[in-house]
Amino acid sequence: MPQFFIDRPKFAWVIAILLLIAGGLSFTQLPVAAYPSIAPPQVTVTATYPGASAKTIEDTVTSVIEDEMNGIEGLKYIASESSRAGTATITLTFETGTDTNIAAVDVQNRLKRVEARLPSSVNQQGVNIDKTRPDFLMIIALHSPNGTYNATDLGDYIDANVISEIRRLPGVGSADLFGSKYAMRIWIDPKQMTSFSITPDEIVSAIQSQNAQLATGELGALPSPSNQQINATVLVPSRLSTVEEFGQIILRSSSEGAVVRLRDIARVERGAQSYATNVLLNGQPAAAFATKLSNTGNALVTAQLIKEKMDELQQFFPEDIRWMSPYDTSLFVDISIAEVKETLIIAIILVTIVMFVFLQNWRTTLIPLIVVPISLIGTAIGMYLFGFSINMLTMFGMVLAIGIVVDDAILVVENIQRLMEDEGLGPYQATKKSMQQISGAIIGTTAVLVAVFVPMAFISGSVGQIYKQFSLTIIISVCISSFLALSLSPAMAQGLLKAKNPNPGKLALALSAPGQWFNRGFARLTDGYMAVVKLMLTGVGVVVTMLIFAGIGAFDYQKFNSLPKGFVPSEDQGFVVTGALLPSGATQERSKELADKTDAWLKSQPEIKDVITVLGFGFLGSGQNTYISFANLHPWDERTKKGQRDADQIVADAGPAYQRFIGDGIVFAFNMPPIPGLGNDNGFDFRLQDRSGNNDPDALMQAAFQIMGMAAQGDGPATITGLRPNTLPPAPQIRIDVDRIKARSLDVDIASLNSTLQIAMGSAYVNDYVENGKVHQVWVQADQDARSSLEAIMSLQVRNTQGGLVDLKEIASAEWIQGPAKLNRYNGVPSIPLSGAPAPGASSGDAIAMMEAFAAELPKGFGFEWSGQSLEEKISGGQTVYVFALSIIVVFLVLVALYESWAVPLSVMLVVPLGVLGCVLAVSMRGLTNDVYFTVGIITIIGLSTKNAIVIVEFSRDLQHHGKSAYDAVVEACKLRFRPILMTSFAFVLGVIPLAISTGAGSASRRAIGTGVLGGMLSATVLAVLFVPVFYLLVRKLFPAKPTRAELEAQQAAAMEDQ
Repeated sequence: MPQFFIDRPKFAWVIAILLLIAGGLSFTQLPVAAYPSIAPPQVTVTATYPGASAKTIEDTVTSVIEDEMNGIEGLKYIASESSRAGTATITLTFETGTDTNIAAVDVQNRLKRVEARLPSSVNQQGVNIDKTRPDFLMIIALHSPNGTYNATDLGDYIDANVISEIRRLPGVGSADLFGSKYAMRIWIDPKQMTSFSITPDEIVSAIQSQNAQLATGELGALPSPSNQQINATVLVPSRLSTVEEFGQIILRSSSEGAVVRLRDIARVERGAQSYATNVLLNGQPAAAFATKLSNTGNALVTAQLIKEKMDELQQFFPEDIRWMSPYDTSLFVDISIAEVKETLIIAIILVTIVMFVFLQNWRTTLIPLIVVPISLIGTAIGMYLFGFSINMLTMFGMVLAIGIVVDDAILVVENIQRLMEDEGLGPYQATKKSMQQISGAIIGTTAVLVAVFVPMAFISGSVGQIYKQFSLTIIISVCISSFLALSLSPAMAQGLLKAKNPNPGKLALALSAPGQWFNRGFARLTDGYMAVVKLMLTGVGVVVTMLIFAGIGAFDYQKFNSLPKGFVPSEDQGFVVTGALLPSGATQERSKELADKTDAWLKSQPEIKDVITVLGFGFLGSGQNTYISFANLHPWDERTKKGQRDADQIVADAGPAYQRFIGDGIVFAFNMPPIPGLGNDNGFDFRLQDRSGNNDPDALMQAAFQIMGMAAQGDGPATITGLRPNTLPPAPQIRIDVDRIKARSLDVDIASLNSTLQIAMGSAYVNDYVENGKVHQVWVQADQDARSSLEAIMSLQVRNTQGGLVDLKEIASAEWIQGPAKLNRYNGVPSIPLSGAPAPGASSGDAIAMMEAFAAELPKGFGFEWSGQSLEEKISGGQTVYVFALSIIVVFLVLVALYESWAVPLSVMLVVPLGVLGCVLAVSMRGLTNDVYFTVGIITIIGLSTKNAIVIVEFSRDLQHHGKSAYDAVVEACKLRFRPILMTSFAFVLGVIPLAISTGAGSASRRAIGTGVLGGMLSATVLAVLFVPVFYLLVRKLFPAKPTRAELEAQQAAAMEDQ
């Protein structure tokens, strides 16, 4: 093939230009994201049962829905929460690659089967199904700088004018309001109701009948008399819209004209629909909404659409309303990708410098410099066909590919230049001979690199998505580079390169002086290298070398197993999150007092820009005794210049500071998970389960406390920090026991009693009214004083079937108890999620191992499972060994096929431990972990170290075929290939350095992958050029080369000619 393009250089240029055009067009079509869709897809079912306890919701809603969902195709695991706030949330997580649209349809169909078994209040509120990702994309807040509007005004404005516009944007999976819109609130007074002998049921019935939209028909509607001359709609105003109109609702009237109206026994106001959550923006009242991505949405595109829409809506906002985004995850994505692009450019510049230093000729340097961008841009074609995006993983692949793809072009031009200088050949003849010499090496190294990365593309699950994007990106670029090395590079070389001028001018001599100095130094280095190689090839040298090699292998094994385990490194994403859980029964006022203190501490930190706090909401659950704060940090480059802390350091400092503010309860700071969708925080997700079948929440909580106690003793604090139950503790409850016999004797219907309690204590949604063209709800609930004490509750009255009123205390008794505020289930089993993080100096793998050890000490009947990021880490850890083994086996088999020998490939494969040595040492010295990026680095080093070995082995075999002994062949091969091996290796090393020393957004991942590859490449280069000659000579002595059939036939033919 090379000869074809040497004779037809324009043909090679046409193909290269077409690659550039197609690659450029493909790049414009590629979406941009931080990561591909790594997290397993989820479908969430949410139901609301106002006023119900956590146990009631679990028994009547959660378990009913959950049981029906089991068995859905592709279901990976199912988690549910039942909260005393009146909500049931069932999250179904599916296997990676599952079509969420089909999964959502399956969920909807199964939900239809159980709707009739759900309480009527639940069906009235509606059961929602979302296909959104679990984590927030953005939080948009509206505030009133001058205090013109209160929080409910702002919440109502969001609901009426903003949130529906956002929900219609492509990529937005959901937009949920923090705060509340307005509703018509009917606050009933039990004392007044008693004086007028009116029950809550009668109030609800009156509102339903007098606030109803009637369709009263038409005058002259068809069929009509033949002489009908007019047609008109008949209107009967019936739906109410103002406080005054609702107050006029008639509850009872008499023939004497006495009328009891709603305002006589209730306080009617335009209040908040929900008082469950309240928002503080930098300590001031505000309203906000959180957006989540759809499962197919792109973070950058969707966030940009949201910002553009908010800017568009801003012009219609009232005078004193402004919007801001105190939490925007797309900024991290955008800056991270920009940082990787900058790293890519720096790597290209550094690689160019290395090439010029070694080649010392702008013409020879120009050829690889042209081939590299064509290879990288052409890679976009494959990325587009595979459905990839421009993300951290594909960009990492491209950065590493720079040092790989430049190798082939360097091999071509360096060998051509050597032949022109050493043998005096012209460009055309030198190119032709060079390609005959090195085409096999190029094809061999390409085959090996493809072979080493192909197994990674077939790993399943979320980890497989990481491996696949990275490996296929490199495979595509390497294949394009190899093709260009066999086509465009020789075509350019034979036309661009020129023979060295034997009589250079003074200027040329002056300019070449640094190069001559470098060459003289390199010549001395080469002489020293050859002396060492010859020494190592002696009998004693071989023995000593193999003993050292055995020691390196043993050290690799020990060091590899001692590395702390992890999944992916923690990233500074520009936010610090604070969660709090006060004691059971604490009011929202107490939560606000604590939030004011933690918010003030956050705002006092120089790295923090804004803080938004949502009272009544948290990742631990919802309730008056919880809240969550999102602190937005200043930009990464600004903090780096000032030497300020990153997110993890602020989290570490926040822990001791928060302890000064809270006497009891829990308050903690945490970083966001590095990969979206795999949990709510950057820690482990342990699911303690009660498998005894007793379904005893107290016993399960005691088991959780037992684990927390073990974590606080011995080696626990050095391994695990921030261990906490990711749920709500038992809360005060009032148990009302109805004496059914007495109720029956007094003609009290139990259903009427339940309805009275639900309306008065839990609130009841009655119907709707229209205000300014928007539909709002009407709610009935007892006024504050009537819900503030046990005595007030027991003074409620119920109407019996005879029309009389019976006090609740006559037929029921009440007592204070402790009951669950939130109940969790995991895969259908009662569960408590335990969250925590590795202590400083420990890895996530260490924390996981310790939690499993703690669980083994629990009483019989308790088990556990992992979820989220921890589950993926467990899966990835089990796959790592198989990835290594499969890659090595496939590379070996490819080499066997290339060399038609089972022995020669051993001299190549033995170089792998030399590369692993540098990899594990570099990672260990920088305190990094054995994580997914480390695995990627090891696989890369396997390919690159064998690639260098192949260059020496290929030339040695070729020289042996020309009659040299194994010793002479390998010595000459080492001398010929020493310079190009160092040139290509140092080009790769300098290309990786920007990754290894990077700072800013996403730098933890870049350092993780760059450190291992850099260390591995350095050791593989320095040691391989010394050890490979020994390996080759040893293999040739142990397994002497047998002549091939073609060689035997040639020898026989030569012998016959001699006769």
